[in-house]
Amino acid sequence: MELKKIGHRGAKAHVAENTLESISKALEFKVDAIEIDVHRCQTGELVVIHDFTLDRTTNGSGEVCRKSLQELQELLVEGKYKIPLLTEVLDLISGKCQINIELKGSNTAEEACKIIQKYIKEKGWEYEDFIVSSFQQNELFKVFHCDPEIPLGVLSKASVAEALELGNKINAKAIHPSIGIISRANVQDCKKAGFQVNVWTVNEPEAIARMKDFGVDGIISDFPDLL
Repeated sequence: MELKKIGHRGAKAHVAENTLESISKALEFKVDAIEIDVHRCQTGELVVIHDFTLDRTTNGSGEVCRKSLQELQELLVEGKYKIPLLTEVLDLISGKCQINIELKGSNTAEEACKIIQKYIKEKGWEYEDFIVSSFQQNELFKVFHCDPEIPLGVLSKASVAEALELGNKINAKAIHPSIGIISRANVQDCKKAGFQVNVWTVNEPEAIARMKDFGVDGIISDFPDLL
């Protein structure tokens, strides 16, 4: 099976993470999928940003969940980019590649399901164009109960065995281990159990070669051009 090239937060090493411009750059590199992070803002919309707070990546401050969409849209990422909505990202990549939506913030599952279902019903997307991943078990369970057809990925930076256990409970499609916990043996364990393995965040050429040698299905990288 061919390795899936997945751009981390777009093409994070090249353009400010989780921006439409970064995602466009990843598309230039002919990625198979793009990984982004979503939070729910105060007015209920899903916005694409990694941190729970605004301070690291924008000229704003405070928690994402306490700001209205209007307030967030007035901010700039790295001085020049807007914080996009999930729907804007979907519109940009429509038909060009798959998307991995990571549910970062709490109460993101329900709105994510609604958007995914709308895009499948009205905009020509298919279930297999999506994978929804999270470290938050309760958000994954909510997606599973809302629509068991939506492909799920279990994120883990602690234990592949625990991720497998959860993956079985929610009928997940993939396990997403950090490069720090992955081994040849646990890749094989995942595959034997019927899961795909997408590893993050792999940026060094020798690490990329090692992951390919381990037989992972997908590599999530800040440098999708190196994959």
